[in-house]
Amino acid sequence: MTAYLAKRLIIAAITLVLASMVVFAVMEILPGDPARLMLGFNASADQVEQLRNQMGLNAPIVLRYLHWASGLLSLDFGRSYTYSVPVIDLVRERVVVSLPLALIALALSTVIAVPVGVFSASRQGRAGDALAMGAAQLGVAVPNFWFALMLIYLFAVWLRLVPAGGFPGWGAGIWPAMKSLLLPAVALALPQAAILARVARSALIEVLNEDYIRTARAKGLPYRAVLWRHALRNAMIPVLTILGLQFAFLLAGTIIIENVFYLPGLGRLVFQAITQRDLIVVESVVMLLVAAVIAVNLLVDFSYAVVDPRLRGRQ
Repeated sequence: MTAYLAKRLIIAAITLVLASMVVFAVMEILPGDPARLMLGFNASADQVEQLRNQMGLNAPIVLRYLHWASGLLSLDFGRSYTYSVPVIDLVRERVVVSLPLALIALALSTVIAVPVGVFSASRQGRAGDALAMGAAQLGVAVPNFWFALMLIYLFAVWLRLVPAGGFPGWGAGIWPAMKSLLLPAVALALPQAAILARVARSALIEVLNEDYIRTARAKGLPYRAVLWRHALRNAMIPVLTILGLQFAFLLAGTIIIENVFYLPGLGRLVFQAITQRDLIVVESVVMLLVAAVIAVNLLVDFSYAVVDPRLRGRQ
């Protein structure tokens, strides 16, 4: 088990270094000059050049990368060009919105998808299976921003049960903050639940056709016990894979939903930083999200070994 985890950690570290190089290189080739945007287009060339020197933008690209990468290791992400505050402070303010939103959406997705997948697999070829998979296909096809608009109209405009947008902050209380995150979480969770339900169904159907499942049934075990205790656990590896990918998407891919609901999260911060050419914010937030994705994948790999001990012996 130790060798298995050590191998995964080495791969994760190499991936993180390569990702940092790619992110830095992409930011460098984007059009636009941060110094020019900060000073305005009426500023003289000397003023722009002086600001570029102050910001370190004229230093060699290798030195700038090493300076930025070493800062990431110590959580010193530099100062925002636009807000003139440390980037880490901006991240702290926004992650308390994006992280709970992603976790709530992931929990909702799992709670919806796994029972639907089990229900559909246990009724393969029947009306219940067709109905569940039809709903899942609809959930895959419809974009989450459309779900968001429909949820706003139904629950915020018509029924007036929850706010249509904004975030009061956790200082206003747990329930007001959770109410403001509920609709965005549902809008994010529904398409992901549809994908996860289809994967869970396919994995369960494959497991239910295995010889050991037929043997368990032949020994007289109730079908419900075979389904939930034996088949579901052995079908969890593809489900865990999708869950890991979904959490990464929910954490990093909330730009549209956060803008629809006007939530001050990381997605909205990245969107604003891109429009303002605030490269240091974009680079730092993207690398934090990359690190989060890699960490989640490590947890998924560890979960594989817990769910299926045979995998530990193969490493």
